[in-house]
Amino acid sequence: MSTQQFEAEGRNETRVVRLRKHGRHLVLPVLVLVALAGFGGYFIGNLPEPWMNVAALVAAPVLGLLLGVLPILSWLSTRTTVTTRRLIIRRGFLVHHRSEIPLGRIREVRTRRGMVQRMFGCGDIELLVGVDHPVVVRDAVRPQLVVDALQELIQVEFASERGAWNGGVAAV
Repeated sequence: MSTQQFEAEGRNETRVVRLRKHGRHLVLPVLVLVALAGFGGYFIGNLPEPWMNVAALVAAPVLGLLLGVLPILSWLSTRTTVTTRRLIIRRGFLVHHRSEIPLGRIREVRTRRGMVQRMFGCGDIELLVGVDHPVVVRDAVRPQLVVDALQELIQVEFASERGAWNGGVAAV
């Protein structure tokens, strides 16, 4: 978890956490790619009919792309960043979607962890933002640490907004 300073809306903003889904989502695509490489190397050219060799030569890269490369690119193209002022969710490989949620709009932070998620030390983080549907960060690594950081940042943001409303004097 590195920090990075950048200027946003005239105020300094620091990146606190950058997240991706847990790396266990990469195990199956990598195993598929390794298996396809092994089977392709062994069977292509050794099948009894020429059409079977051509079919295997075409099917192996197509399956590798669909079952191996695309899930890896999907994992790489989804990222969540928490800064001192907002939460930024970026998704998409060819078409990019970016959502920014100011920390002042987040009303409640929840975690949900299934049995497999608990075994791998990850979980879902659910953010309640007003009356909108909750925003869910899926399979975040160390979700309790992220939730603690979010709650602390939300409290600081709330206190700074409250201080601004009281004419610059923070109420205790």
